[in-house]
Amino acid sequence: MIEEKIKYLKQMAIQIRKDCIDTQREVGSGHLGGSFSAIESMIYLYFHKMNIDIRSPKKEDRDYFILSKGHASLGYYCVLARVGFFPVEELSTYRKINSRLQGHSHMDSAPGIECSTGSLGQGLSFGIGIALGLKKKGLNGKVYVMIGDGELEEGQVWEALMLLGHLKLDNVIPIIDYNKLQLDDSVENVCSLNNISERIRPFGFTVIDINGHDFEELDDAFESIKEGEATAIILHTVKGKGISFMENSLPWHSKKVNNEEYIIAMEELELQEVLIND
Repeated sequence: MIEEKIKYLKQMAIQIRKDCIDTQREVGSGHLGGSFSAIESMIYLYFHKMNIDIRSPKKEDRDYFILSKGHASLGYYCVLARVGFFPVEELSTYRKINSRLQGHSHMDSAPGIECSTGSLGQGLSFGIGIALGLKKKGLNGKVYVMIGDGELEEGQVWEALMLLGHLKLDNVIPIIDYNKLQLDDSVENVCSLNNISERIRPFGFTVIDINGHDFEELDDAFESIKEGEATAIILHTVKGKGISFMENSLPWHSKKVNNEEYIIAMEELELQEVLIND
């Protein structure tokens, strides 16, 4: 990936974090921690990797993204808005009555949303169904499924991984956001995952571990996916990434910014922007 593209993606990550904070501040709702750990990977997919067309969001040969960890919808919607699926101004309707942008994404509402999520554990199963359909139709689309690490405590995820490894589907890619914190404690304390790679690999997977905030590592990982192999990508991330007082802080799973925190967060993001542009 060329240097200018990386710079653009980094700038977009800052902008979308600003969008998330502005939206949460305005409407008083939304999960920042889990959104911020997933921002770079979603930006990489939507602004660089995926075959999508905002003018024809249902085109048959498109790629798909499924946010199985549906509580991170705030970050997801901000990405969809910035890539052009709907106006950025619509973010101000987030979680309001009759809005297309509810707390958990709903397919067939706003364009670009491919799966209704919220009840954790279901996204990968849904994605496998899409991937099998694409294969039967002879289409080249790929399905990228973002799974939370706390979500791995759901048994359905492991049933789906077992099937995916058995079928050796190469057109659906589980992406695990391993930020190591969930709603009320660390993943380690709630239900330790130990070495996720070694738990997934025996199902027949090639497993790639990367820094989920590094665009070059993201590009290397997704470009290395091989035909005829089941591949899972584990993103080692930081919950609340990008804002000093949110990073690795359990309350910021769903905490809302107050006036003082809002000012500090925006100042930090503006400083990051200056550093990128220097």
